[in-house]
Amino acid sequence: MSKKLSPTAFFARLLFCCALTLGFTPDGRAQNAQLAPPARVLITQPIDSGRLYTLAGNTRAEANAQNNRGKVDDAFAMDHMLLLLQRSPERERALEDFIAQQQDSASPNFHKWLTAAEFGQTYGPAPRDIETVSEWLRSAGFTVNTVYPSGMTIDFSGTAGQVSAAFQTEIHRLSVNGKDHIANMSDPKIPEALAPAILGIVSLHDFRPHSMMKPRARYTATVDGTPYQLVVPADLATIYDLNAAFAAGYTGQGQTIAVLEDTDLYSTSDWSTFRRVFGLSTYTAGSLSTIHPAPTTGASNCSDPGTNADDNEVALDAEWASAAAPDASIEVAACNDTATTFGVLIAAQNLINGSGPPQIISISYGACEAGSGVATNAAYNSAYQQAVAEGVSVFVAAGDEGAASCDADASAATHGIGISSSASTPYNVAAGGTDFADTYQGANNTYWSSTNSSTYGSALSYIPEIPWNDSCAGSILAVYSGFSVGYGLSGFCGSSAAQQDDYLVVAAGSGGPSGCATGVPTENLVVGGTCKGYPKPTWQAGVTGIPKDGVRDIPDVSLFAANGVWGHYYAFCYSDLNNGGARCEGAPVDWSGAGGTSFASPILAGIQALVNQKMGGKQGNPNPVYYKLAASSVASMVFHSITAGDIVVNCSGEIDCFGTGFEGRGRATPVTSFGGNGALSTTTQNYTPAFAAAKGWNFATGLGSVDAYNLIVNWSKGQ
Repeated sequence: MSKKLSPTAFFARLLFCCALTLGFTPDGRAQNAQLAPPARVLITQPIDSGRLYTLAGNTRAEANAQNNRGKVDDAFAMDHMLLLLQRSPERERALEDFIAQQQDSASPNFHKWLTAAEFGQTYGPAPRDIETVSEWLRSAGFTVNTVYPSGMTIDFSGTAGQVSAAFQTEIHRLSVNGKDHIANMSDPKIPEALAPAILGIVSLHDFRPHSMMKPRARYTATVDGTPYQLVVPADLATIYDLNAAFAAGYTGQGQTIAVLEDTDLYSTSDWSTFRRVFGLSTYTAGSLSTIHPAPTTGASNCSDPGTNADDNEVALDAEWASAAAPDASIEVAACNDTATTFGVLIAAQNLINGSGPPQIISISYGACEAGSGVATNAAYNSAYQQAVAEGVSVFVAAGDEGAASCDADASAATHGIGISSSASTPYNVAAGGTDFADTYQGANNTYWSSTNSSTYGSALSYIPEIPWNDSCAGSILAVYSGFSVGYGLSGFCGSSAAQQDDYLVVAAGSGGPSGCATGVPTENLVVGGTCKGYPKPTWQAGVTGIPKDGVRDIPDVSLFAANGVWGHYYAFCYSDLNNGGARCEGAPVDWSGAGGTSFASPILAGIQALVNQKMGGKQGNPNPVYYKLAASSVASMVFHSITAGDIVVNCSGEIDCFGTGFEGRGRATPVTSFGGNGALSTTTQNYTPAFAAAKGWNFATGLGSVDAYNLIVNWSKGQ
C-alpha cells in the first residue's frame, strides 16, 4: 500500500527531484548547477527537547520590567510568523559566486536570472531539513501555512501559549512612550539539533520599521525671506537630465516598479491628478495598480491593510516613481501587518517567490541594525539576495537620520553611529539624500526661472548639490547662521536661534558603515558587543574615498531629498485631510510637501526602469555597474560629485559625541545650555565629523547624484 505524503513532504521531494533534473538540463540558465554543491543535510541529531539552543539577539530592548504590562492570554493569536532557515556554508558561497557571475559580462552566467523555484532547488536548504523543521513546528501545535519556493522561509501560525511552550519565551503586553505593543520577553530557544538549519524567527513583536519621509518644515532663519521653491516632476527632469532620456524614448515602457507598503493608497485619483497636473498623463502607457500579493501555496498572509498613518508614504512612492518613469507600470504591493510580521516584508517575500516578480522594487521604510535583531536583519538580506538572483533591482531609502539611524525623530543623537538594516545589505541600492546649494550661495536666480511652465517647472539646469542636513551641527548651516562651528556652548547648536527654529533635530540624509548586521550589542541600540557589519562587497571598490574598513558602507547614490531647510522640497498629491494631507487644488505650492530619502528611492527605481528599457531586460543589482562606472573615464558624466557639507547631526551623551569642553569623555548637558549641542563624530577625542562630503565616494552622499541620461547610455560600459 502506498504511503500518503504530507503537503510539505511532497514539496520537499519535488524540490529534490527538480534539483537533480536541473543539473542535467541543456538550457543555458541551468549552467549555474555546476556552481552549486548538493544540498547537505544539516540536521543530523535526534530532536531532544531537553537540549536547547538560544537564538541570541532577538529580544527588543523595550521588553523590560519598566514597560511590562503582563503576559498576553495563551490563546492570543500569533498568525503568519516567519521562520528563517539557512543553507549550508558551501551553498552560501556558491550562491554568492553565482550572483557575482550574473553581473560579469565575461561569464556564461551573465544575466542568467533564476526563477524562485530554481533558486530553491539549486541554492536552498536540503529538502529533508525543511521537512524536519516543518514537522517539528506541527508537533508543537503550529500550522505550517507556506514553505516558500526558495526553501528559505516558512510561514507558520499559532498562539502565544504555543510560542511560549515551543520557543521558551513569553509574549507580554508593553507600554512604550504611550503606545501599546506586544513582544517576547527573552530570546527564543529551539532544540539544539535544529540549530544548524534555523537562522531565527524573524519577529515575535509588533515594533515596525518607520517611513523615511520628512514633512515639509517651514524654516525661516536660513533663507532670509527667499520664497520656498518646491520641486515638481518637470524640475526633476531638468535637474537630473531625464528630459534627454524621455526625448530618446526611454520612458520606462514595459517595466514594472513595485513600491512595497503596509497601507493602501488613500485615493488612487491622487496619482491621476499628480500625473495630469504635472504633464505626465501624456505618457499613455503609464499605469497604476494595487495588489495584495499572496504566497504561491497555502493560506494567504497578505490581507488588505486598508489605509493607515503611512498612506502619505505610499502616495509619494507611487507618484514620484511615475515621475521618473512615466510609461512604467507602478504596482503598489501592500500587505497588512500581522501581530508579529511587518507587511512590507510579507509583500517582498510573496513577490520574489511568485511566478512573475516585478523588475524593480522600492522600499522606503527602515530601522537601525543594532535595534532590529539578528533574525530581522538576516531576513532582509535573504530576501534581497534572492531578488537580485532573479534579476530584480532593489532600491531602499538609506534613512533620514544622518549617521544616527538608531535615533530617528529624536532631538539629539544619543546612541552613536548606526545605519538602517533594510538599506545596509550588499544586495540593494541604498538611496541617500542631497539638497541644493543655490540658496546659501545666493544664486537662486541662476538656477530657477522667475516664472513657471504650464506644468509648474522652473528649474533651468542642474543645480549644485550638498548633503541634505537639517541639523544645527551641520557645517554649512552653522557657518551660514554666523557661527564658526555647530557644536559646543558657543556653537550654533548652543544658541537660542537653533532652538527657536527647530534645528536641534536628528534629520539628514543617512550614511555610514554597517556595524551590527549580525551579533548582539551589549548596550541597547549601540553598535558593540559581538556586533559585526556585512563584509564589504567586492564591487564596492575602485573609487577614491571608499574606506578600507572591511564592511558594507552606504549610501550608494543620492538624489535631492530635502524638506525645506534651504527653501526646497517635493510636492505631491495626498488628499487625506485627516492625516495631514491637503486638497490637490490650485497651484502645487498649496499641496502636500515633504522630503526624505523616501523620495530618492522610488525616483532611482524609476531611472532604473529607463535603464532596463534601454538594455532590453532586467539588470539585477545595479551596484556593480554604478561602481564600475564611477571608477571609469565616464564617471564625471554619470555622477555629480558632491564635495561640500556633511550629514553631522547634533548629539548628547558619551557615544560618538564631541563638543568643546568635553573632549575625550563625551558630554553631559550643562544645566545652563540647551540639550544636544554636541556634534556626531567618529571619535570623542577630537572632532572628526560623521560624516563629510568629499571627492569620489563619501558617507554623506555615496557616489553622488546621477545624470539619468548619461547613466542610461553608458550603462553597458559598466558591465
